[in-house]
Amino acid sequence: MKKLILLVILFSASLFFHSCSDIDDTAAEPKLIIKFKFDPNQVRLNNLGQVSYVPFGHAAQSPIFKAISSHFIEFAPNENTQLGDGQIVYHGAETDLGGANAIDFSQAKIVAEGEAFLEIPLKSLAIGSYEWIRASISYQNYQIKIRKPSSSIEYDGTLSSFVGFNTYIGTHAIGNTFFQVDGNKPQGYWAFALNDFPYSSSGQAPAGATTVPNPIAATSPIPLNSCVVTGKFNTPLVISGIEKKDVVITLSLSTNNSFEWIDSNNNGKYDPSQGENVVDMGLRGLIPSYTK
Repeated sequence: MKKLILLVILFSASLFFHSCSDIDDTAAEPKLIIKFKFDPNQVRLNNLGQVSYVPFGHAAQSPIFKAISSHFIEFAPNENTQLGDGQIVYHGAETDLGGANAIDFSQAKIVAEGEAFLEIPLKSLAIGSYEWIRASISYQNYQIKIRKPSSSIEYDGTLSSFVGFNTYIGTHAIGNTFFQVDGNKPQGYWAFALNDFPYSSSGQAPAGATTVPNPIAATSPIPLNSCVVTGKFNTPLVISGIEKKDVVITLSLSTNNSFEWIDSNNNGKYDPSQGENVVDMGLRGLIPSYTK
């Protein structure tokens, strides 16, 4: 009888440890995790990845970012890899509700700095070496300073910036202020609301004016009016297929004077009530890094 009891105990223990082992094996499957970082001190670039300064007659701010969304993320082995020919790990939802094909804003994943935007099994990224990464930025939400009509005081406000190639928007909100769109908006649509006062506005930046840095434009161009920001890893990311730990990618985006307008009164302040128009909301560079 004692032997029977001992066998039952040993069998139960074996099942327990086997079950725990299965759980541990599942939990240990490495992941590919992608996060965003916003850096107002990162170098400010133009469309070709060259250092850029605010042009004469314009003014700019380095906004305080609250959230962002991407529509497309791709790893590229080298500078000759054409857009779409690399390893695509994310492609957001699209719709034709507004007529032409567009990003579906209602299904966009919007995250804050440091929050995981993408978390998928690492095996989704093919074995190989990757020098570059591309991220199509579709939505930005940040705080800027604005001069309210009939006032010389600057106020804080929140701006929603839609920089994807085309975005279908039903309704979007900034705090308690709602903007009913029910249609497609091309790259450069924006909406603004003051944080503490009942003032809001919306508008459209000029077509083709949004800066999209791509240092490999000569060998791997991107379509006009897209927002596929391209950045190079300091050391190529090598995926061997035998990784045991997560690979965490941080996409550091330059917000250095990324909100730009025509400064018609030459005072360096954003005065929309005086007819000053937004001309550029494009991010000013991408520096990717990783930990393994």
